[in-house]
Amino acid sequence: MSDPTDQTPAVLYLTSAARPLAGTIAATIAGEAIGLGARAGQHDGTGSGAAETAPSSVAEEIRRLFLDGRPIVALMASGALIRILAPLLADKQAEPPVLAVAEDGSAVLPLLGGHHGANDLARTIAAATQGFAAVTTAGDLKFGIALDAPSAGYALDNPGAAKPVMAALLAGAKARLEGSAPWLERSRLPFAEEVSPASDDDVRLTVSASARSPRPNELLYRPKTLVLGIGAERGAPAAEAIALAEAVLEEAGVSALALAAVASLDVKADEAAVHDVARHFGVPARFFTAEWLEAEAPRLKNPSEVVFAEVGCHGVAEGAALAGVGPDGDLLLDKRKSKRVTAALGEARDPIDPAMIGRARGTLFVVGIGPGSEAWRSPEVSRMVAASTDLVGYSLYLDLLGPLAANKARHDFDLGKEEARVRHAMELAGEGRTVALVCSGDAGIYAMATLVFELVDKGDLSDAARRIEIVNAPGISALQGAAARAGAPLGHDFCTISLSDLLTPWEDIQRRVRAAAEGDFVIAFYNPVSKKRRTQLAYARDELLKHRPAETPVVLATNLGRDGESVRIVRLDALDVDEVDMLTVVIVGSSNTQVVSTGDGKRWAYTPRGYARKDGTGISA
Repeated sequence: MSDPTDQTPAVLYLTSAARPLAGTIAATIAGEAIGLGARAGQHDGTGSGAAETAPSSVAEEIRRLFLDGRPIVALMASGALIRILAPLLADKQAEPPVLAVAEDGSAVLPLLGGHHGANDLARTIAAATQGFAAVTTAGDLKFGIALDAPSAGYALDNPGAAKPVMAALLAGAKARLEGSAPWLERSRLPFAEEVSPASDDDVRLTVSASARSPRPNELLYRPKTLVLGIGAERGAPAAEAIALAEAVLEEAGVSALALAAVASLDVKADEAAVHDVARHFGVPARFFTAEWLEAEAPRLKNPSEVVFAEVGCHGVAEGAALAGVGPDGDLLLDKRKSKRVTAALGEARDPIDPAMIGRARGTLFVVGIGPGSEAWRSPEVSRMVAASTDLVGYSLYLDLLGPLAANKARHDFDLGKEEARVRHAMELAGEGRTVALVCSGDAGIYAMATLVFELVDKGDLSDAARRIEIVNAPGISALQGAAARAGAPLGHDFCTISLSDLLTPWEDIQRRVRAAAEGDFVIAFYNPVSKKRRTQLAYARDELLKHRPAETPVVLATNLGRDGESVRIVRLDALDVDEVDMLTVVIVGSSNTQVVSTGDGKRWAYTPRGYARKDGTGISA
């Protein structure tokens, strides 16, 4: 499954004044702006500002993000940030980058992970804020390079040796480069003259895919020039696929760190074994059409007419490996077979950017953003939106995402176009994109998640759209928001009923209202009225009055979590349909629901956790 949390920088701000700069930085580095503490919000009491973590929890939230491995860019005092994270520091190789930024953007300080991206982030942020990147690591300052942070397309086999090697270079040792790496060649490292005799003090910087252990005084870099082509029968075991892949690399005599991607035919985009192999090696899975793989037929070592008859190309494993390494690459190892899996290995001349070969398996994030305010949007949903390339939804819902929607392709749809909206999102994902289908509230409650699976069930989609990965994320529903604002009316059995008869016959709605009334459920009414539909709520009120007291509390909650929020508690017999609009959630209590006032005069509705005992001695636990 896709992991939306990977490497999404968290841009933290503690005051509303810092929020615009946080948004600018987040847009610059493809991060997520997150407000912490009550001062981060722009409004009081409405929930429409930033995520209002209690002040005592700010440090806990920063530590949680750090432990999640997310790069942290905090608009706050560097000393405070250091004290918060100090108890967690243990392994510099595993810790994410951490930067402190002045609230006016004038200074950007990489505090942790300078050689793991913090220095580069600092320079990028400083360029955007017109500030100063306070890079202090010795290697960066003297040689313009961090040896333990190789350029994209390379991996360091022995990162633990980087510190002593850099120390030796700073002390006057010479470097000798074996292999080709432009990012090393462009640095200010003190390279030894080629004609000079080797010295025991020299350090070696070796670029090689060959499987061997690093030598003393050597940094061994792996160029990501290899693509593993995989073919698999439907439902092939993951263990078998991984074992074959490991065997292919061993036979070829190469390091797994030189692997850039796992590749296959696009009809295998939803094949678990292919993704299991990719996850095993920590590389992306990429997919090619049959036509693309068939173009590699002249270069195949083991073309198969049987495979061509079945999938439209003469070889999957070899074809995918060759397509991945491109026309200048070649097969390093031709097809090898196990019982249900095939594998082949291709090698390119230069490191490969996996994003530039084939396409990814598309991912559809079905997300509920709650009422839309940052305060009521889950971190998981925010991370999914941040990780998406495309956003699909009703225009209002996309607008509510604010800075989180920056630099995303928007696909806006009007109300009433729900199926077209969902179909479009799934077809976009079928093209290999990462798409967020954005809903208000919870996507699975009277929202778009149902349509996603209806379309899958009907099969009325392209083949590519049917192979996408679908990930659902819960959101705060209007029901939950209304209940929380009003007290605890859902303390015992409850149900929800939509009063819209656009998709449900009115006779069915009437039957459900009567059943809920007779069952004495607390009832949350969705879609209580519309501009043209005014009678259904009146019917429900009158039907409920036949079964529960006239003074039964009714919660009317409008614009929950947004500006203009209004929450009122009225009697059931005083429920006026004209005081309810399309943005109102109506919760009608059961015969046991009570209203209580607190010392500040505020009225709350609650439903006891147990029913009153028949003997009148109180409430059962």
